[in-house]
Amino acid sequence: MTDPETLNRIPRRPWRWLPWLVASQLLVALAWWKASWLLGLPLMVASHALFMVPVFLPNSRFYAPVLSRLSGAAPHVWLTIDDGPSDETPAVLDLLDRYQAKATFFMVGERALARPDLVAQVLARGHDLGNHSHSHPQTRFWRLGPATMGREISACQQALAQVAGAPPRWYRSVVGMTNPFVAPALKRLGLTRVGWSARGFDGVNCTPQSVLERLRPDLQAGAIVLLHEGAAHGHNLAIIEAVLQELQAKGLRAELPDAPAPIADAPSSPVRPAPTAA
Repeated sequence: MTDPETLNRIPRRPWRWLPWLVASQLLVALAWWKASWLLGLPLMVASHALFMVPVFLPNSRFYAPVLSRLSGAAPHVWLTIDDGPSDETPAVLDLLDRYQAKATFFMVGERALARPDLVAQVLARGHDLGNHSHSHPQTRFWRLGPATMGREISACQQALAQVAGAPPRWYRSVVGMTNPFVAPALKRLGLTRVGWSARGFDGVNCTPQSVLERLRPDLQAGAIVLLHEGAAHGHNLAIIEAVLQELQAKGLRAELPDAPAPIADAPSSPVRPAPTAA
């Protein structure tokens, strides 16, 4: 589906930002000494922003390489579903089967250990897994130190390897936040960081229609689509089905990024929604 070299974005130099940090602070100190705080203070604020803002940009390559789109013009997208497994996982799998779609489930390690049967169902039905941290510390992930960050990522990797029989190759940061200490763990574990190019903010309070309206312009060939399961608002299943219907209407296939190219280009049969009881 996509050139393997394009997919292989394991960090090679995870500490490459450090010399730039040191140089920037030396420049600030020099400015403060030569021109007083009137220049030194603005430079200090700007230098801190330079190193802080990329943490909150999901597709920033400042601290680690990231895969944010698939290469090529083939009519396919990569569906990614975060935060499972959950009580909704079996229904999500049924939807994907109905629309002949494949997805990568970025799972939380603790949840995978608690629901190994759901992990097994995901794999048995032809999908794959990604690392989404061990405990999903959403409010503080951005500020985790090197030891804690390393434990979050490595513990999830161990949990998924234990449950699935093999470690995943993909990683996604919690809420997309990637601080300087993510890349060393990714290099050690051989993980490729995955961002996204289509996001509907379905993990927060929303409606299926509002999510689809935000996603629709970005549902194009090569898109990496961010979706969720198990959110408290209860709309994730309706959102996922709406996205699958939109992909079908646009002639786009939901495939895994390293899936082999189809032998023939014969279009698949349209999928009709399952009938509801009268």
